[in-house]
Amino acid sequence: MKTLTTRPSRIRWLILALLFLISVVTYIDRVNISVTARQMMPAYGMTDQQMGWIFSAFVVGYALFQIPGGWLADRWGVRVVLTVALLWWSICTAFTAMVAATSLASLFGVVGALMLVRFSLGVGEAVALPAFNRAVTNWLPADRRGLGIGIAIGGIGLGSAMTPPIAAWVMVNWGWPTVFFLASLLGIGMAILWWLLSRNHPHEHPWVNEGEQALLTRVPTATTAVPWRTFSRTPTIWWLVLSYSCLGYVAYVYLSWFYLYLVNVRGFDVLRGGFYASAPFVAMLIFCPLGGWVTDRLAARYGLTTGRSVTGMTGMILAGCAIALGGVVDSPFLAITSLSFGAGWLYFAVGAYWASTTDLSKAHAGTLSGLMNTGANIGGTISPTLTPWLADQWGWPVSLGVAAAVAILGGILWLKIDPGKGLKRET
Repeated sequence: MKTLTTRPSRIRWLILALLFLISVVTYIDRVNISVTARQMMPAYGMTDQQMGWIFSAFVVGYALFQIPGGWLADRWGVRVVLTVALLWWSICTAFTAMVAATSLASLFGVVGALMLVRFSLGVGEAVALPAFNRAVTNWLPADRRGLGIGIAIGGIGLGSAMTPPIAAWVMVNWGWPTVFFLASLLGIGMAILWWLLSRNHPHEHPWVNEGEQALLTRVPTATTAVPWRTFSRTPTIWWLVLSYSCLGYVAYVYLSWFYLYLVNVRGFDVLRGGFYASAPFVAMLIFCPLGGWVTDRLAARYGLTTGRSVTGMTGMILAGCAIALGGVVDSPFLAITSLSFGAGWLYFAVGAYWASTTDLSKAHAGTLSGLMNTGANIGGTISPTLTPWLADQWGWPVSLGVAAAVAILGGILWLKIDPGKGLKRET
């Protein structure tokens, strides 16, 4: 009897590449305002504190809709949910450049109108990362999910790295509104590409052959109610949320204020500041997949809890040490180097967090990761406003020192996180 062997197709890597590109787009749309703020603030007569409110408005919308976004991805699938989300936030990106001339500005003032638009943009982007986790759960085998989510979220690094220099160049040559219009067109193009090339599950994709399907365990769509009672009775989930809140606080210091810190505090001009502001995000691009790979290898060898905890704790504590050093050194270039390594180590831990949510609940991976990312964005809601206030009161070394302490606390909390035990069983 002849055995037929089929070489597996590689469509799972196409899906992962598309997620990476969407991640790039999300962070282009998120970071561009931190660069254009240089011209927006004097154009509208806004203070640093008012700009901080606008930064935070995005994060409030983003935080509030993490759980609904994850639930939608679990319930309706990642293909339609990510397509609609991309179109939504791309329209909001373009509207950021136009809102001051609309009736919203008459009703709420320019600052209020910009806060409303950025809140709406945050609502759209809230879908992205929980949907990524749902897609990785569906499309990759269990021993590759840390790497998979690390690659997908690693697009944050590329999007955030390329945005400051490109946005600064576009802003100088064509004005700050053009930055938003170009980003909007890019997002709409990515929505079309995702719709055409993606599917919710491998068995739905016409290009996936039997060999590739045999590699992947079919994960059922969540048709049952979310087990909120079980979630609430599982201590690991709440420690995970709290620890990831610490990561979110620190991440938003980079996303909101790093470029302006280099220009206003470290003395770089607009274009050079844009170039050097990309350094932390290049580190994220490298360290995020690396951390995902490390946590998968450690989990395979030493068990889930050790594999996730060692990676998460190492990344967070080293991030805190590097940020503390970067805040106090005199040399601007040494500060950039140390702070960049801080960002890299911070994102080294990311794969351990997101893989832990899938370890705990495959059927509800989107919802549970949305819950965890809500915590990150509660931290992220605080830091864009608190960071400049601390700097104004006591100086940037203290402000960055607080961020460093928060990162170290997030690392210590991994001592309480135990994804290997799974969800608490009802008794």
